[in-house]
Amino acid sequence: MTAATTFDSLERLAETFGSKQPSKRMLVIVNPYATTVSDRLKHLVVYALQGRYQVDSVETEARGHATELCREAAQEGYDVVCAFGGDGTVNEAANGLAGSGTPLTCLPGGSTNVFARILGIPNDVVDATEHMLRMADDWRPRPIDLGIVNDRRFLFTAGMGLDASVTRRVDARPRLKARFGPWFYSWAAVSAFNRDYVVKPPKLVAELPGGETIEGVTAMVQNTMPYTYFGTRPIDLAEGVALDDGTLAGVVLKRASPLDMPTVTWRALSGSARIVGHRRVAAFSGSEAVTVRSRDDRELPLQVDGDYLGTVPEAVFGVDHHAVQIVA
Repeated sequence: MTAATTFDSLERLAETFGSKQPSKRMLVIVNPYATTVSDRLKHLVVYALQGRYQVDSVETEARGHATELCREAAQEGYDVVCAFGGDGTVNEAANGLAGSGTPLTCLPGGSTNVFARILGIPNDVVDATEHMLRMADDWRPRPIDLGIVNDRRFLFTAGMGLDASVTRRVDARPRLKARFGPWFYSWAAVSAFNRDYVVKPPKLVAELPGGETIEGVTAMVQNTMPYTYFGTRPIDLAEGVALDDGTLAGVVLKRASPLDMPTVTWRALSGSARIVGHRRVAAFSGSEAVTVRSRDDRELPLQVDGDYLGTVPEAVFGVDHHAVQIVA
């Protein structure tokens, strides 16, 4: 869909849904630096949403700002907060609304929009806006869990090791991320692997309840499925976890050699093969907590929901059960 077609479609939505008196107050939090968000698009989306909601909008100004805005929105009694940006913006919004009872929803503005897709929100902004307008007449908030790692909540995934190294490289080049999407992620993965994991890769250990330990080089912990998307295809890593079951699941890559990675990658991208069946991958599920720590005194990179957080010697994971209301 071209930009002109998108704008025309949003204007038609505003005309179509503008006959009822809005009753619910919505705060739209916009990340102006998100991949697909422009100033004109923001104004048209807000204009269209006014057909069913009393809408206020505000732009984020720095990392963490969306969390602050959401805390204020909950205190001011908004009926719903809509995060318009990528997964990082939605993550910050969830951290701000956790425990408040104020529902969260989102519009796709990033390059992948994993959480919006998990909720069943269309990945096209026009279709997603129409979905949100219809949602006002079928209002069904429901509670979901949030994962926690080192006091930071996450919506769907957190990783320590290779995937965080990839996130760091991608975040450092936002223009290439916006232009090439999943293909740039693929390049970043190959680059990070060749630089950091072929010779003397970092070592970690995952400690599970009951005393079980899994040694490896990368650990990925999920609050739901899938882990991410490659284009339109979901990428499933961990299994046996849902947004409201109070548990975590994950996988640990036990070894990352040039001989193993092609088959690991094939299983991740395959629509039929399961990565948990690979001999170099160990899986766990049904856990309320897991601790991942470095085994060789090197701090390891950490990411949550595709947002790079820096390096840490240890990551302590848990579950904040039914922490936030969502509507989608």
